[in-house]
Amino acid sequence: MSALAGLVELLRGRKIAVLTGAGVSTESGIPDYRGPSTRNRVRTPIQHHAFVNDPETRRRYWARATVGWARFRTAAPNEGHRALATMERAGLLSGLVTQNVDGLHQAAGHRSVIELHGTLASVACLRCGAREERETLQHRLLVLNPQWVERTAELAPDGDAELPSEVVARFHVADCLECGGALKPEVVFFGGNVARPVVEASYTVVDQSDALLVVGSSLTVFSGLRFVRRAHELHKPVAIVNLGETRGDPLATLRVDAPAGDALTELSRALSLSP
Repeated sequence: MSALAGLVELLRGRKIAVLTGAGVSTESGIPDYRGPSTRNRVRTPIQHHAFVNDPETRRRYWARATVGWARFRTAAPNEGHRALATMERAGLLSGLVTQNVDGLHQAAGHRSVIELHGTLASVACLRCGAREERETLQHRLLVLNPQWVERTAELAPDGDAELPSEVVARFHVADCLECGGALKPEVVFFGGNVARPVVEASYTVVDQSDALLVVGSSLTVFSGLRFVRRAHELHKPVAIVNLGETRGDPLATLRVDAPAGDALTELSRALSLSP
């Protein structure tokens, strides 16, 4: 029996909790941190403490994000996103939790999505909490930095882009329209904490399931691994679909090394045909 056939048999007739990571979106052109083509590259992700406390870290982030946003916001859902939305409509899922901040599950038609790490689609003021749409902020950033309109660079996993430090130093950061405070994308940067209600809602998705399916995540960070541990503690089968090893492999009932789009399309088709 092939690994994909084993995946179908494991999940057939079970209500499935789904946890997705960056590997689901790489086929949409959004890079990941630890995939086959990126895990050996040195890249320092934005740290929460540095962003909140260091104006130069914020300048670096917004300079790069202004370049990366044009490509990030035009990314389209792929077959994997659409397959999961089909499974939701067929009533096969207890829920979907994603570590991604790109909104592609919703764009594919998925109705109920828990965004574990937030979304890049909006920003909030660190001082007064006022919110602003990221697309609106983009227009303000380009008014302040008109030379950025034509600038291009390699897209990075968190929606920003690679830029040399001498270029970043010339960037002007936009402030909150309400109070002049510093703006932060509504995402959980590395070292930040996922809000407790979000964690509890995610645990509920696992608790109400008969099995957990992890797709496209290395599970390197605890924010995702905790749900694998929860399923294991509750004696629920855990299936992991990922290109490469994951931190959750020792707890997995089944591991499938395959692209997310292919695996999810086949899984959705097979389970939708089940009696």
